[in-house]
Amino acid sequence: MNIYVIKSSPHKYSSSGLLADEFIKGTKENGHSVEVFDAGHKKIEPCSACDYCLENGSCFKKDDMKEAEKGILESDMVVFVTPLYCFGVSAQLKLVWDRFYSFAQKIMDKKIKTVFICAGGDDVDWAFEAIELHYKTFARYIHFEDCGIILAKGCGTTELTKNSKYMQDAYELGKSL
Repeated sequence: MNIYVIKSSPHKYSSSGLLADEFIKGTKENGHSVEVFDAGHKKIEPCSACDYCLENGSCFKKDDMKEAEKGILESDMVVFVTPLYCFGVSAQLKLVWDRFYSFAQKIMDKKIKTVFICAGGDDVDWAFEAIELHYKTFARYIHFEDCGIILAKGCGTTELTKNSKYMQDAYELGKSL
């Protein structure tokens, strides 16, 4: 299986990135190929809602989203990785999701599998309710087949994350594919 991992933390060494790395480790042990797109460090402009893409078949913007679109469309699975920011996804992941507008039908036709991984410092369930609902709603709209969600509570630092059960959860989810 071709797996495309979209990391979205603005921190190079992040809790969500650690979890992504464990997930990747598990998938590679099963022989899957993995490509990583680091949206936290790419140039991605916001969607202008201009509908140029509807009239011309693709977005006119010349940024790193072209790389992400190609990676997504060549994949069997996309893994979304984000820190919990104000009870939602990072701004970097939101930019990517908004830009799906320009190639949404192509994604819908493919029936891509997805995984969602989120790390946050809060350790109460309600802090992750909105982000989980946002992901599930987005997945439903775009016809993704959800294959797993990891909501890593109490993982506000890399040290807390390293010592959490979520490292093993991420590895096992990757290994289970």
